[in-house]
Amino acid sequence: MTDGDGTTGAESTQRDGTERGRRDVVVPMRLYKTVTVFSTLIAVVSVVFGFMLLDAATLNVSFLGSIVTGGLSVLGVSIADGVVSTALAIVGLAVIGFGAGVYTLGTRFRARGMGKSQEDSDEDSE
Repeated sequence: MTDGDGTTGAESTQRDGTERGRRDVVVPMRLYKTVTVFSTLIAVVSVVFGFMLLDAATLNVSFLGSIVTGGLSVLGVSIADGVVSTALAIVGLAVIGFGAGVYTLGTRFRARGMGKSQEDSDEDSE
């Protein structure tokens, strides 16, 4: 907000509060708990598995990397180590990003009766 935009502080706060309120989804407590538990679980598992894939991409002695190359050789597919490492790294980063996205979407839910976050409150910080 600048001095010359023609809005007052109260109008800006009201407009921002309305825009932020649209992002939250108010659900019953049981659904809130379910969403919170499963989004956190999916996020943690995704991040751990993504880092395992990154580890497999960077180390030649990795357990997961040897499983992938062993599985490809059983199928009769011969792929260079650099290609396998690159693919594992890309998939690992994608899985970590997926976990972060699930967690971010899970934080948009709140139960009825829950107070708004401090960012949404009308209290002055001064």
